[in-house]
Amino acid sequence: MKRLSTGVKKLDELLAGGIPQGFFVALTGMPGTGKTIACLHFIWAGLKEGERCIYVTTEESRESIVRQAEQFHMDFRSALEEDKLVIIDALMREKEDEWSLKEVSIEEMINKVISAKRLLRKNVTRLVIDSMSAFWLRAPAKAREESYVVKRILNKWHFTIYATSQYAITTGAAFGWGVEHIADGIIHFRRRLVNGMLRRYIVIEKMRQTPHDLRAWEIDIIDGVGLMLRRPLARRIEDEVLPEEVMRRIKRNIKSETRDDLVW
Repeated sequence: MKRLSTGVKKLDELLAGGIPQGFFVALTGMPGTGKTIACLHFIWAGLKEGERCIYVTTEESRESIVRQAEQFHMDFRSALEEDKLVIIDALMREKEDEWSLKEVSIEEMINKVISAKRLLRKNVTRLVIDSMSAFWLRAPAKAREESYVVKRILNKWHFTIYATSQYAITTGAAFGWGVEHIADGIIHFRRRLVNGMLRRYIVIEKMRQTPHDLRAWEIDIIDGVGLMLRRPLARRIEDEVLPEEVMRRIKRNIKSETRDDLVW
């Protein structure tokens, strides 16, 4: 099986060499956890190998994506000028821009991707959609159906796809629960405060046909470098036992049942 590099060496190791070619991989998690930077690494890895790539951005402008890539010494600007990369912008919607979406819809996005594929011609292997959540903000119930449509149609064009899905800060839940159900792989990005410091983690929750690592790994985002995996999380007692409040309720119920037995 041919595998494509994620652009992050350690992550490739955890995936037995990388993402299986042709897979649809969901990158899920709350904002600020590193999903977009992982997408930049994925595209840059392809460009360095002479591949041509497509990036759909729905929550940042094209220029913002280019500047972020430059922050990590990834030259997206030259790739755009040399027709090795197309960035489809769903946010700014410039009327005169061939690669901006006039409306944020699955149908228009797919049509633009196919047009970009035809422009770039051969060796277009990687596609990023960052993020899918923007397409069903008004109708989250359509998330699963539309995710299936995207996978079914674009699979015919032989893409390996990264599709991000935003989780809400307030609930920690996905908008629509769609991408995960149809994905060949799921990489979940998490965060939490530890001693007053923000810590970020990733977990490979699913990758078909791959003996992948099952541990949570702490990650860093380093200026000039990008995303790096630091260390797997140590097992904690909190991971093995029920929450304290649940334990208290269980104990109360046990005492109550014991008293009832005595009365009987």
